[in-house]
Amino acid sequence: MSPSSLTAPSPSLAPAPERTKNKLLELIKRCGPLTAQDIACKLEISIPAARRHLLDLQEHALIESRTERPSGRGRPQHVFALTERGEAAFPKTYANLCLDVLKQVQTMFGDDAVLRVLEARNMEHVRQWREQLPADLPLPERLERLSSLLTRLGFDAVIESDGETLFLVQRNCPNLTVARQHRELCAAELRLYRDVLGTELRRELTIACGQGTCRYRIG
Repeated sequence: MSPSSLTAPSPSLAPAPERTKNKLLELIKRCGPLTAQDIACKLEISIPAARRHLLDLQEHALIESRTERPSGRGRPQHVFALTERGEAAFPKTYANLCLDVLKQVQTMFGDDAVLRVLEARNMEHVRQWREQLPADLPLPERLERLSSLLTRLGFDAVIESDGETLFLVQRNCPNLTVARQHRELCAAELRLYRDVLGTELRRELTIACGQGTCRYRIG
C-alpha cells in the first residue's frame, strides 16, 4: 500500500493535486518533520500551494504540526510530521507479526489462550476509555465520543439512526487480516463496546465476513 492508494487507484490516474499530496506524504516520510518552506522548495511549488496541501492533509488527520528547534537550538520552527494514520499509509508487516504471535500463543498455551490475551487487551481499553466515556453522560454523547476514539484508531466510525434505533457503524477494519483468521477478535470487540458503553449491542454486519461495514445495533 502506498500513500497514493488513499486518494486514487493509480498515481498516474490521480488528479495533479492528489499526486502532489502523495509526494508530500512520501517526502515527510523520507525526510522527517519539515517546514512549509522546505516542502515547497523540495516539491518545486509555491509556499501558499504547499500550505493548502498541508491544511488538507491535516484535515484528514494524515499530518500534524508542531514547533521544533533545528538541531535543538536556534529559533523555533513550525514543522509538519506524519500522524499514526499517515504512517499507516505506508507498508507495514504488523498484521503478519500479530498473526505469528497469536499462532505461537495458541500452540504453546492452547486454543483459549488467544481469547484470554484479547480479554486482557479489552480490560486495558476499558480502563482507559471509561475516563472519556463516563456513565453519567447521555448514551448518544457516549456513542459520539466512542466513534471519535475508534476513528482515531482507523475504524472510520460513525453513529447512524433509522429514526428509532442508533447504530455504531465502522466503515473500515484496521485489523482485517487478523480478524479473518482469528474471529475471537470480533467477539472481543463486541464485549469491549458493551463494557465501555454499559448497554446491550448486537452486531448485524461484519467486514471480516465480506460485508461492507461492521454495524452494531444499540440497545
